[in-house]
Amino acid sequence: MYNKIKSLEEIGKVLKKHKKKGEKVVHCHGVFDLLHPGHIRHFKEAKKKGDKLVVSITPDKFVNKGPGRPAFNEKLRLESIAALSSVDYVVMNNSKDAINAIRSIKPDFYVKGKEYKDAKKDITGKIIDEEREVRTNGGQIYFTDDIVFSSSSLINKYVEPISEEAKSFIEKLKVRYSVEQIVEKIKKISSLKVLIIGDAIIDEYQYVDLLGQSAKGQHLVAS
Repeated sequence: MYNKIKSLEEIGKVLKKHKKKGEKVVHCHGVFDLLHPGHIRHFKEAKKKGDKLVVSITPDKFVNKGPGRPAFNEKLRLESIAALSSVDYVVMNNSKDAINAIRSIKPDFYVKGKEYKDAKKDITGKIIDEEREVRTNGGQIYFTDDIVFSSSSLINKYVEPISEEAKSFIEKLKVRYSVEQIVEKIKKISSLKVLIIGDAIIDEYQYVDLLGQSAKGQHLVAS
């Protein structure tokens, strides 16, 4: 399993040997924070497009999907994907988008889920740049058409990274606005010049489970 895990520098050299044999290289990229059936089916369909499947993942420091994310660190994510029989190599990317990984891997097919097919709905705003880079290296992009799950939705539903009050507020916000509307509103205010008078106070909260009180003191025990 561990011999599947490569650096960006290593993967280019490894794949050259496969390409010399006429083997086609397929590339998938993402955070893959919570490995679920949607990912597994996505990888299996991607593998059908070629001979070697390479999966690159986003490093922890570039994951910006909310508090407590990623739920699983980059080492665990690498190991989890490497354990899949459909995956031949796993690579840790070194930036927040897939461009560098694409340049190193030079895939014949770059595979994304169908939710990225409409570039206007891609909230990352990177799918166009990624497709351009793929085609620059002689490859093409392919969109899988299978069931779609969201790691973020599953983690937000079954793991508790935020308080119940915050979760309630977010649920109400989702009813009132679509993702596209929220992104559009953020874009509109991004050009405004904002003046803040006074000191900015940033509170940091740590949510814990209360276990009990010490028998001989006034201390509360929490985990």
